[in-house]
Amino acid sequence: MDSMTKDHINHHAPVVAIVGRPNVGKSSLFNAILRRRAAIVSDISGTTRDRVIAALVKDQKRIIIADTGGLVPEPDSEIENNIASQVDFALLDADIVIFVVDVTKGITYADESVANRLRQSGIPVILAANKTDGKAQQLLLPEFFQLAIGEPFPVSAYHRNGVEDLIDKAFDLAQSIREIPSTEETMLPSFAIVGRPNVGKSSIANSILGKQRSIVSAVPGTTRDSLDAEFEFEGEKAVLVDTAGIRRRGSVKPGIEKYSVLRSMSAVDRSDVAIIILDAMEIATSQDLHIAGLAMESFKGVVVVVNKADIYKETFGEELTSRNAKRTVLNRLHFMDYVPVVVTSALENQGVSHMLRTAFAVYEKRLSWAPSAQLTRVVMDAIARHLPPKEGRRVLKIYRVKQESIAPPTFVFYCNNPSLMHFSYERYLENEIRKAFDYEGTHLRLEFRGKNKLHVIGGHRTGLDAKRTARRTGRMKA
Repeated sequence: MDSMTKDHINHHAPVVAIVGRPNVGKSSLFNAILRRRAAIVSDISGTTRDRVIAALVKDQKRIIIADTGGLVPEPDSEIENNIASQVDFALLDADIVIFVVDVTKGITYADESVANRLRQSGIPVILAANKTDGKAQQLLLPEFFQLAIGEPFPVSAYHRNGVEDLIDKAFDLAQSIREIPSTEETMLPSFAIVGRPNVGKSSIANSILGKQRSIVSAVPGTTRDSLDAEFEFEGEKAVLVDTAGIRRRGSVKPGIEKYSVLRSMSAVDRSDVAIIILDAMEIATSQDLHIAGLAMESFKGVVVVVNKADIYKETFGEELTSRNAKRTVLNRLHFMDYVPVVVTSALENQGVSHMLRTAFAVYEKRLSWAPSAQLTRVVMDAIARHLPPKEGRRVLKIYRVKQESIAPPTFVFYCNNPSLMHFSYERYLENEIRKAFDYEGTHLRLEFRGKNKLHVIGGHRTGLDAKRTARRTGRMKA
């Protein structure tokens, strides 16, 4: 397989859901895994109401971690019913489950109920015996073999004991179950229609698949109980990644749609371009920003769609223009001011064709190579206009630049000391490259190499020994 095809392939990051009865330390373990405070932690049972999700990268591999609310057997309150439904919904998308128990409390009726539910799901399970803080707690571990869910894994989220081993176990298990899509399937553009509930995702998906009547075949998805659909538009074939609009009627329980963030993240992760649907009556809410951030962190192409233009006109008595919609959207999505914004009315089938043309254009840009000589000229001109940052007498020097891969377009800068690179200068160089080569709608990956260090733009920014990195990735330093 040539380098372009390798870069082009869409690898689904396995989803690891953390589940368990209330107050066993799931959120604390989630935070310990991420080494940051990402979930609400409280001694009050049932603090975690909504799932919290994050991507975790280790040795160039990526998984998605999802914290959940506590499972309760025979829920007797509205909030407990919602939490139980939420975790059931998470299990539909989970490739792996970390089942957390409290070693100091022993096996409870709730633990047995959760274990029964997990055994029925058939999903691989890692049994995490939390609060194993010393030898006294380790003596209690054999009791948990009674759950028939596997060997208990001793961890202490509070002290982070055993957490690294737990992470290694999750990555090893994820690697063993990963499904690599075939070349034929992955060479087609894949578009994920995502967004918060009730913004019109189903209507837009139905407009693409139903009204066009161009479904060619059903393409099995990589997430549990899902189905992606292949379609054709103006002679171009593509795949619409699993969304509410494709999912068969009745497969999603009433009320469960509000817990859609995990499915959105999974869909974004499996796509080439995320089509983010916003409601014209409530543009760019905090959840919209969160979903857009997921697409950016995954280095996917993005098209923002402001739907329900018909309702907007009925309410305000005027047309919602693309210019006004884009101004409003980009005031909130200021960290992604390079994304195209399209106005649609799915019910009236207005703007959907323009949306698809825009998505195909963004996809093509993700696969484009910048001419080497022109790239060098653009970067060196940018450096001449705005000199690189410095610390005291130390000055960052950039010697050369090359595009290393596509999907996403990845640019490698060779310099004297990558640790001197500042985020604002990274963004400056990224914007200059984007303007010069019209990379509208796609996030670019920038790497800075030199002096035995590697510095990568984005959420995985780090300083690594270049030889160690080369051994891990199989990529020798240039």
